Amino acid sequence: MMIPVKNITTSNIECSHCQACCCRMDVMIISDTGVPDKHIAVDEWGSETMLKLDDGWCSAVDRNTYLCTIYENRPWICREFEMGSDECKEEFNVVKWV
Repeated sequence: MMIPVKNITTSNIECSHCQACCCRMDVMIISDTGVPDKHIAVDEWGSETMLKLDDGWCSAVDRNTYLCTIYENRPWICREFEMGSDECKEEFNVVKWV
């Protein structure tokens, strides 16, 4: 039995051409997903976060493509922040109108 799918919305949001600030947010590493050590910063309390470079962007983001260079090993928080999700669209719209 086939169930017809209706009201599917499409989104033109793609990480490859989005400059939203999600890749500039503080991202705690709360589980072991295999983030390479060179992308990990340790704060004053010993908590691990994604390293940010001087420009404020996550060190794992390729500045030419805006794609994650460690996608398969990205932190849990990045996995939950799905492209096209409500949170993503909110960040996209903030940047779009600035």
